Amino acid sequence: MSASQKQLFGLFAHPVGHSLSPVMHNRAFQALGLPFYYHPFDIPPERLPEAVAGLKALGIRGINVTIPHKENIVPLLDELDPEAEAIGAVNTVVLSETGRLVGYNTDGAGYVQSLLSETGINLKETNVLLLGAGGAAKAIAVYLIKHGCASLTIANRTEHKAETLAHHVQRYAAQSHDGKGSSSPVRINVHSWSQLDRDGVKAYQLIINTTPVGMWPNVGHVPLELKELSPGTIVSDIVYNPLQTAFLKAAEQRGAQVHQGLGMFIFQGALAFKLFTGYEAPLEVMRKVVEDQLNLSSSQGK
Repeated sequence: MSASQKQLFGLFAHPVGHSLSPVMHNRAFQALGLPFYYHPFDIPPERLPEAVAGLKALGIRGINVTIPHKENIVPLLDELDPEAEAIGAVNTVVLSETGRLVGYNTDGAGYVQSLLSETGINLKETNVLLLGAGGAAKAIAVYLIKHGCASLTIANRTEHKAETLAHHVQRYAAQSHDGKGSSSPVRINVHSWSQLDRDGVKAYQLIINTTPVGMWPNVGHVPLELKELSPGTIVSDIVYNPLQTAFLKAAEQRGAQVHQGLGMFIFQGALAFKLFTGYEAPLEVMRKVVEDQLNLSSSQGK
């Protein structure tokens, strides 16, 4: 893609008003002197097929995809990157030079990059509890397996979705272990919410909220009541608005190390930016504009 050509990019979400992707990408375009623009599109689920068809007609070069479209968009695309195919969810779509819509997923890579750089965790010695079973959970689960966590337990309010995700991850783990379909050394389990309420979370060294619970404007909500934690537990939340969710505040009060969602948001955005433009993303510019926006929202009581 020529950097001198005006190009339109965007975000498909519903609702879309809370997202800081537009301000982050537009500031990054400005920093590199690119004549591109990133626009938020509020797309109700029933209009998603029309919206995807419109990408080609309008010549929109790329979009990010978030709640609730990450899985439903998959069959509407022409092609999937192998990683997105393994995950079964897409957060980035690029209109190729040949006119094909290609789906990618940068969520898992962005999350693990952030987790490792900000916490120093050794995933090979870590029993992980994953809360949620949506598109972001799929991406993160695949990357946790890729990096060899000791065990992965998936819990979701709808237990069937957790079981479906567990089967998906088990297939990926078996295929990636040695390429011959042998069983994986990573233990993958499913827990019901009632089991978590009964047994607690002491067995886990890393607890990750991948649900939107606690996202602005419902900032007082938590996905799970944390009771007793093991010493050194890391509690992570992929929600980045607000930066310090009620879930992370509760974890900190119980002595946990907390990992905020901002890093994942920046890293997955940077990976998407490179797919969109071919250029390395200006990470610090992106981080600063998002932090400034979050601080502004906080000062205004949002």
